[in-house]
Amino acid sequence: MELLTTPLEGQYVRLEPVEPQMQEEMRAALECDPETLAIQFASGRGEGFPSYWAAMLTPCRPGSRIGFGIRLLNNGQLVGTTSFHHISSANRTVEIGSTFYRPDARGTKVNPEVKLLLLDHAFSCGALRVQLTVDSRNERSLAAVAKLGAMREGVLRRHLVTWTGHLRNTLVFSIIDTEWPEVRERLRERLGIAGAPKLNGSDIKNALGLFSAIQRIGDPSRNGGCQTMICPPRYY
Repeated sequence: MELLTTPLEGQYVRLEPVEPQMQEEMRAALECDPETLAIQFASGRGEGFPSYWAAMLTPCRPGSRIGFGIRLLNNGQLVGTTSFHHISSANRTVEIGSTFYRPDARGTKVNPEVKLLLLDHAFSCGALRVQLTVDSRNERSLAAVAKLGAMREGVLRRHLVTWTGHLRNTLVFSIIDTEWPEVRERLRERLGIAGAPKLNGSDIKNALGLFSAIQRIGDPSRNGGCQTMICPPRYY
């Protein structure tokens, strides 16, 4: 798996890999909602921003993290951040985390599209498993992950010491490659993206019968020696 560092764009948002010139925009995006940031592992507000920003730009292990700024396409505003963490090319696994949205971006199309873009990029690059971890106190994020359809795997008790000194219990979820098509369709439906038509067995049988009949019409031996051009149907 080679997880490429590249912008990811949908209908509503563009995920831009963090760059030094994005610093002040990111600072402004995070300078809000102290209650939510209080239950994050690290704080990006006030005095905590310089170390938070440095960790996004230069992870402790090169290649282990790709940070993104989340930009609205309709007005160009940066409304949050998210990251790929713990990237393991050998094991073909990655984690999505360090996600924060400004309050006015929550409950909109932003989160489902961000997840669709990240997951699609990870699995397209060869991931076998994408992990998500959530603080047990973060009810909003837990509800969002449940709605996503990720599998709950367990709880890591007293797993991390957060920036406030809290001993965090971490819930672990994952999506594997065989589950991705179903999760993807669920996200596409939430975004109002028309999916491919779903054909049941009867539909396919009737279509094949019609195609067979048309082929017979196009057979010169059954059509007075006249060849009719027939294009086979496409099943999406």
